[in-house]
Amino acid sequence: MGLLTPRGVLVGGLLLRAGMLLYGLWQDATMTVKYTDIDYSVFTDAARFVWAGGSPYERSTYRYTPVLAWLLTPNVWLHPTFGKWLFVACDCIVGALLARIASARGASAESAAAYSALWLLNPQVATISTRGSAESVVCAAVMATLYAFQRRRIALGSALFGLAVHLKLYPVIYAVPLLCVLDGGAFGAKAAQTAWSRLAGLVNIRRATFAAVSAGTFCALNAAMFAIYGREFLDETYLYHVTRKDHRHNYSMWFLPIYLAFSSPASAAMGLLTFLPQAVTVAALGLAFGRDLYFAAFAQTFAFVAYNKVCTAQYFMWYMCLLPVVLPHSSLRLVPKGLVLIAVWVGSQALYLRQAYRLEFLGENTFELLWAAGAAIFVANNWILHQIVSSQQIVPLYEASDKKNR
Repeated sequence: MGLLTPRGVLVGGLLLRAGMLLYGLWQDATMTVKYTDIDYSVFTDAARFVWAGGSPYERSTYRYTPVLAWLLTPNVWLHPTFGKWLFVACDCIVGALLARIASARGASAESAAAYSALWLLNPQVATISTRGSAESVVCAAVMATLYAFQRRRIALGSALFGLAVHLKLYPVIYAVPLLCVLDGGAFGAKAAQTAWSRLAGLVNIRRATFAAVSAGTFCALNAAMFAIYGREFLDETYLYHVTRKDHRHNYSMWFLPIYLAFSSPASAAMGLLTFLPQAVTVAALGLAFGRDLYFAAFAQTFAFVAYNKVCTAQYFMWYMCLLPVVLPHSSLRLVPKGLVLIAVWVGSQALYLRQAYRLEFLGENTFELLWAAGAAIFVANNWILHQIVSSQQIVPLYEASDKKNR
């Protein structure tokens, strides 16, 4: 047995996060600049309102499902760090699933451990979770969904998909590749011979199950939340993100046009129009690579984040959790091309952060430079995605799993 094992990597990832969480408690208590993310305070305040019998939306800027506030009520009655430990646990669930997925797709135990280490031993991922970001909860739901479909657990995967979309809207983009993998070929059905039979073949029991169970789960959760919190739930959890006009600077190149037109009647239309190139690109990627569910999901998520009108470092976790199951089937090597891609990805962000520092801490007017840096990030991410796509071997989901089981 090799020195690297999935269990060893999991323990290492847990110890890394425990150490960072404890360090964060010290920094919060002794330094002016706090370790804990402001979002964690928002979650905790919302949980406090829920625990008192009120609405989580009594806390301004809470734009999430009430389920998250309910999950974090132990922050109020048990210990303020409960939520962080929950996010750490979800991180570890993602890491364990990555090892299982890689193994089911043909990787050795040592290789599966190495790929899961890209998530579990990644300091950026560990930092985001231990600072109090809830993204790992969504990532765990997404990876559990995809793994269930890989295991041909269609009903379970569909229910998990409905839950994932309820927690965060963006996983709805995976409906395209999920429908692609649920065709008849992967389940032994004969290929259609005529145009009519091919058209009729678009509907089968697996796709019908997916649609019914996922939509039923999503609607049931939403109906329950609406019954408790009314229209406020829909406005704050979903509609806000559709019409959102985020005028604060972020990695997206859209922030400056929205900022300049913030009080204009055209601002709302501009916010909606930003969805068009994003939707077209994400849907096209899902259709193009749909048979390889994991790569389609990775490419879609990478593009979704790059084209989104709001982009922060937390969003990178959405595609970083998929990268370890994509890399085994890529011809990219760390040296030299992989290092070049990493340098471009990190360098474009560093360029942006330099201008953001001048704006926030030095009070300099760097808005135009910030927009230019955001445009550079957009171009860099499109180039990186092109390089990844051109180097990827497309492996149909069930073909990869079946080879492992032979």
